Amino acid sequence: MEKEWKQTLYTYVNQHNQCYIDYRSEMEEQIVTDMNYLMDRSKMIKRITEGYEQRGVKPLRSETRAKILRMIQYSEQEVVADVQLHGQLLYTKGGAIHRENSIQHQRITMIRDGDAWVVASIEQLITERHSILSKITHKDGEAYSGEPEPFLNSNVLGGGAARRPTKYHREEAVAYADRWWDSNNPEFTSFAVNCTNYISQCLFAGGAPIHYTGKRALGWWYKGYVNGKEWWSYSWAVSNSLERLLTSNTWGLRADVVERPEQLSLGDVIIYDWDGDGSYQHSTIVTAFDAGGMPLVNANTVSSKHRYWDYKDSYAWNKSTKYQLLHIPDVF
Repeated sequence: MEKEWKQTLYTYVNQHNQCYIDYRSEMEEQIVTDMNYLMDRSKMIKRITEGYEQRGVKPLRSETRAKILRMIQYSEQEVVADVQLHGQLLYTKGGAIHRENSIQHQRITMIRDGDAWVVASIEQLITERHSILSKITHKDGEAYSGEPEPFLNSNVLGGGAARRPTKYHREEAVAYADRWWDSNNPEFTSFAVNCTNYISQCLFAGGAPIHYTGKRALGWWYKGYVNGKEWWSYSWAVSNSLERLLTSNTWGLRADVVERPEQLSLGDVIIYDWDGDGSYQHSTIVTAFDAGGMPLVNANTVSSKHRYWDYKDSYAWNKSTKYQLLHIPDVF
């Protein structure tokens, strides 16, 4: 029995992988019966293929490694497993070869159908859409204009008005982003929704000064768990709050909103509002550029490295999606 359902899982992973190169090839053997998944995937693949054409991209090779993380159900008639899919896409644009990585987590339900096994259900365990956390804002959406409290970083001395200007080391922020895109730095708490925690770590690695207030709705700071209590600012860990802080601050960690993605630099930040309703739900950092000068980004939660910035390959994306393109200044 195990050999049979594992063969079905192998076929599914192969089809999942192949659709990034040639979507039509998977029609040769249809083993997925989850209609909602198939509809969502067909829309996503349409966006991907249209994106290839618009960008002048030619996919060369796609590889997907599957790892069973946990068995939820195991019987002669049904198998439910949590699976990690680590994908790598190789493509060419403008004569340059680019490599994109992503990690997805899915709960796959397979059932016996006569003498064969089929994939009856596919659930995305982790997505970029996080509606609950997006409702938390920096000081309820208001700009904080009080006197700054101490700024901390390895190369920042003093605090308040006496603080020393410091350069944003973009290359160090990017190096950190590439080092930890697919894992968690054990020096920091890892969250179930980890995208903004990861971005904040990258910014700090680049020299962004901590603004400690002791109030979770103010400043930008992290202390970890203190006496069993969560002790970090919302802006450190929540996309919506980080967006408010970056766009409202006039000193310390801040950003200028730009109109076009090609205006961004390495180490800049893109924050995503999937529904276009003003609540931001996902954060990424610019870590590279394609041959056309468009940004490629890293992210956590759904771990991604050098992914095309517009995220039209995400199940969270829709036509209402809006972006906040944020350029971090060269000097804090």
